[in-house]
Amino acid sequence: MAQTTTSSNPITDAIEVRSIDYVPEAERHGKVSRQGRFWFLGNFQPFTVSIGFVGPLVGLNLGWTIVAAVLGVLFGTLFMAAHASQGPRLGLPQMIQSRAQFGYSGVVLPLLATGFTFLAFNVVDTIIIKEGLNGIFGWDATVIAVAITVIATVLAIFGHDWLHRAFQVLFFVSLPFWLILTIGILTGNAGGSAPAADAGLGFSWAGFLGMFSVAAAYNITYAVYVSDYSRYLPRETRTGTIIASVYAGAAGSPIWLIPLGAWLATRLGVSDALVGIHDAGNNVLPTVGSLLAVLASLALVATMGLNAYSGMLTVVTAVDAVRPVTPTRRIRIITILVLAVVWLVAGLALTEAVASLNTALIAMLYLLAPWTAINLIDFFILRHGQYAITDLFTPRGIYGRWNRWGIIAYLVAVAVEIPFAYLPGYYESWGARQLQFVDIAWILGMVVGGVLYVILVKANRPAPATERSAIDASEQALATTGTAR
Repeated sequence: MAQTTTSSNPITDAIEVRSIDYVPEAERHGKVSRQGRFWFLGNFQPFTVSIGFVGPLVGLNLGWTIVAAVLGVLFGTLFMAAHASQGPRLGLPQMIQSRAQFGYSGVVLPLLATGFTFLAFNVVDTIIIKEGLNGIFGWDATVIAVAITVIATVLAIFGHDWLHRAFQVLFFVSLPFWLILTIGILTGNAGGSAPAADAGLGFSWAGFLGMFSVAAAYNITYAVYVSDYSRYLPRETRTGTIIASVYAGAAGSPIWLIPLGAWLATRLGVSDALVGIHDAGNNVLPTVGSLLAVLASLALVATMGLNAYSGMLTVVTAVDAVRPVTPTRRIRIITILVLAVVWLVAGLALTEAVASLNTALIAMLYLLAPWTAINLIDFFILRHGQYAITDLFTPRGIYGRWNRWGIIAYLVAVAVEIPFAYLPGYYESWGARQLQFVDIAWILGMVVGGVLYVILVKANRPAPATERSAIDASEQALATTGTAR
């Protein structure tokens, strides 16, 4: 059960109480329409612009970079948006729900991948902001890194509602400046060289698939925590409505900003997103670029708060899988502080954002593609959104401590990926060389993981009557006590 508070301190009272526990119906709030703006802003920042640099880095010209990126975003967002519907239906953080596929303790396996995802994002975000603002304004990179870490940490500590508020404000404040920059680029007032800047670039299947994979990975990696931010919505929220809202928001901003990043790379020759935004914006109107660089950085800091918050949920879920804990405010705060120290140290030690971004996104995709296939197939096809929620909080429930079928499917899928994986500069597999470095590893992982999971579960699933009985008992307990524990 979540900790209740009798404090009269308005500051501590503003800190969210819940973490990995079930959100009762009485505490549900929010509107589906805000989910679209929330995830639009989540991608409406310089990290997204940096993804546009990947296309030229792998040999694509501006046109092919845009085509590959748009297709990748449209594909990857399908999976992310589908996960958003799980929040209102179950009232749980994403990885608690994954206990149904991997078991109460077995969920630690995908948790390792998700924990890496959140830390990797915040490390790269720190690099982008500290190096960018240092290059633009000459501000001390270390001071910047510490400052943004503090802001992101405070947002994560205050929690779910404060993150939503910050995203809503930043969405409306920053939107006009992005519009000015975009119009300036389209009208030729943002500077840059003639199309000859694409000289030496063109098309290759390896580059196209590489850009497609990075763009798809961007929103697929959100899949592990999208329901963390929809779990307070009313249970009767329509599945199609929330999927459409999240899809439109999460796909809209990268479809806008990744091509913008590709333009900055090929026309201005920049390798730093914030510097490019600053220079191009100031070419359009004086100070527009400077203001947009600061606003874009703040949007990215808010996204770092998002990663810290979900990183906390991941760590607490992992600890709870080994030794049950009461999800108090104190545990939330300590976990977030520890994560902040880890990403700050790594972010200060590294300086190359684009190479780090490319490698991190592909590595995350290898780890998360099989998981998202398994999770969505379980939710939509095998169980049709019907779960015994209280059984997710005990190793003695119908999902067990170790669900060997989910674990086997996941491990086999990752193993299948290894002979075809390609991490430039780090690992070149036999399969990648045979395919001239066209990366199909994550696609194989997704297909193999999903198909194998269906086969194993259908052959070994508990009798429908047993599962139905557990679901009915769970619903009765939730209605009576309002808690899943």
